[in-house]
This record gives sequence, C-alpha cells and structure tokens, in this order.
Amino acid sequence: MSAIANNLFARARAALLLTDAEAKCQAANALRQDWQAGKLDLVPIELADVAEAGRPEQTRQVQPRHLAKRGIQSPEGRAALIHAITHIEFSAINLALDAVFRFRQLPSDYYADWLQVAAEEAEHFSLLRQRLRELGYDYGDFPVHLGLWQAAMATRADPLARMALVPRLLEARGLDVTPGMMERLRQVKDEATVAILQVILRDEIGHVAAGTRWFHYLCQERGLEPEAAYFD
Repeated sequence: MSAIANNLFARARAALLLTDAEAKCQAANALRQDWQAGKLDLVPIELADVAEAGRPEQTRQVQPRHLAKRGIQSPEGRAALIHAITHIEFSAINLALDAVFRFRQLPSDYYADWLQVAAEEAEHFSLLRQRLRELGYDYGDFPVHLGLWQAAMATRADPLARMALVPRLLEARGLDVTPGMMERLRQVKDEATVAILQVILRDEIGHVAAGTRWFHYLCQERGLEPEAAYFD
C-alpha cells in the first residue's frame, strides 16, 4: 500500500468525500478495522481542506424552516420522520470522519473513539435506510437540511469547540428527544423502527461520553475549567 493508503488522515478524508452512501458506510467500517489491525499511521501529512462533505446527489437541500411538518399517523409522514433521522445519521458519519481528518496530533485513543463513532453511525444509517426501503421509500426521497455539517464548519478551527458543540450539545439533544419519538412510533405500532432507535440510543450515549472525555482532556491541556469553558 502507498503511504497515503496507510495514512489515517488521508483515508478519513477520502471517506469523507465519498458521495455514495453505501460506499461511505463501507469506508467507515474499513477504516475502523484497519485501525484496529494496526495498519494505519498517524503522520500528520499535508492534505487539502474539506469544505463540503460528500453526500448523494439526489438529496435535495433546503433550509430547516422549509422542511414540511407531517404527522406520523400517515405512512408518508412516518417515512418522512424516519428519513429525517436517517439523514442525521448520515451527517453524523461525516462529522465523525471529519473529527478524525481535521484534528491531528491528538492521542491515538482519540482516533480510536471517533473511528468507532463513524462505524456505529454507519450501522445506524444502514438500519434506517433498510427500514425506509421496507416502507417503500429510500434515502433522498425527502428534502434534507445541512445544519449538522454547518456545525462542523463552525467548529473547524478548534477541537475543543467541536467536542462542545457536536457530541456534547447536538448529540445530547438527540438523547433527549429519542425516547419521545419512540413513544410516538409505539402509538402507531411501528415496533421495527422503535427497535432501531433503541440501538441508536444505546450507542449515542457512548458518543456523548466520548465527546465529554475529549472535551475534558482538551480543557486540562489548556488549563481551562470545563463548565465555564463549555458555556463560553
């Protein structure tokens, strides 16, 4: 393999740029497996920046306020909700890969954590996409917004800000709202989707914990008091 193919940051960047959703999931899983097998190095080589993460061309992007509100009593409304969660999980793959690619010269355990997150987000996306297909839809059938990637770009200069805003705020909010979504889906007897959300809820607790762990690590490195730094 070439030096680029052996380099964690180059591989993460290549996966981040992939536009095919299935290929991105496969790349996230391969990255984690190759890391666990000791095949990747942490040499901080020069790489071009990434301003736009790869995503399927068929996804229609709109501002969040332009997303239609649909009740989940109708099959289309339920599919729209599942599609929105599917898009969050796809975006989360990109955010985890970006956290690996962008922030270099951190401890190796940091990369182990975010490669695990990327692989788990890929699993979540795949489970939800399969559920959409069972309902007669697919990823890209409803509009999406890019709020999560915008959060990545807003924190691109500082891993401390990234850990605060993405896992500790946005993903933590997801933990807060997921039980309510599960209850709404139980009311329409969609136990298959509830089972997927149970997997996601379990894993996202670990993702928020990883964000907290590295937020505290970076605060300690900089001599910052964590609670004050978080609210700053």
